Amino acid sequence: MNVPKSGYRVFSANSTPACTELAKKITERLGVELGKSVVYQEANTETRVDVKESVRGQSIFIIQTIPRDVNTAIMEMLVMAYALKTSCAKNIIGVIPYFPYSKQCKMRKRGSIVCKLLASMLAKAGLSHIITMDLHQKEIQGFFSFPVDNLRASPFLLQYIQEEIPDYRNAIIVAKSPSAAKRAQSYAERLRLGLAVIHGEAQCSESDMADGRHSPPCVRNTSGHPGLELPLMMAKEKPPITVVGDVGGRIAIIIDDIIDDVEDFVAAAEILKERGAYKIYIMATHGLLSADAPRLIEESAIDEVVVTNTVPHEVQKLQCPKIKTVDVSMILAEAIRRIHNGESMAYLFRNITVDD
Repeated sequence: MNVPKSGYRVFSANSTPACTELAKKITERLGVELGKSVVYQEANTETRVDVKESVRGQSIFIIQTIPRDVNTAIMEMLVMAYALKTSCAKNIIGVIPYFPYSKQCKMRKRGSIVCKLLASMLAKAGLSHIITMDLHQKEIQGFFSFPVDNLRASPFLLQYIQEEIPDYRNAIIVAKSPSAAKRAQSYAERLRLGLAVIHGEAQCSESDMADGRHSPPCVRNTSGHPGLELPLMMAKEKPPITVVGDVGGRIAIIIDDIIDDVEDFVAAAEILKERGAYKIYIMATHGLLSADAPRLIEESAIDEVVVTNTVPHEVQKLQCPKIKTVDVSMILAEAIRRIHNGESMAYLFRNITVDD
């Protein structure tokens, strides 16, 4: 049996070449070869995984980046994890830089908390540990029955600001909604910059539906118990859009964790331009950039969008030269090395705040 000197193996669970780029960068930094496996779709779109080497008694790291076809990527991850489990792998650790369905982590009306379901499915498939980056809500870690290392991309984005944005000392950090203010404040404090918050009707409705139940209804229900009088609930109404903070003559840097549908970011950029900001940057960890996002960014007042390579977006970069990429393979590779060697992960979280 050909057992690698490192004592662990790294596999990619992706069936598309564009999604294996991050896995190749990580293995290059670790000085190991990518495990031999074949992941493909049958004619009827069923996922099939063939592991081409022995993994008995070894620690296995599965790197899975999430392309636009999210559900196929999830099945690839589940099937590969189960294949490795039944092949007697000692430990199976998932490296999922962008955790899918992370926005569905709260109850909405008669929906479900899909993120919790996915956590249970990964555990059932055989995973014993997960490495991820900038979960949409940190409380998601509580959905898992095994350890989760939630790494941060902020050191890389802060370094980009300091090295690539001319005159960044004249910048101001902007939260595009009150719910993003804590993350933006964390960046502002470390860069020693001011903070502005956009508040008003152009904001995403996610914070409006925090509990997802919109209950009780605005109109009294007279069909209930005759002696029961519930207080009338006033409907929410967002105020006109305002910018709390002075952005005039400054570089505006909007901070968020995910940039997917960009309408809110485009609207925020227009407001900041009206208030006097002369350059507008958007910094986010996960650049999903779905639908017409590249075109909308190219036609907007946004000067640059900076995201990490947790999600493949090479096609979007070809469509919009304003999109820039920051490589985070270094911290993912170091996390794999430390977990395998049983070393502390504290070094990777130095100078990281709770609100990051």
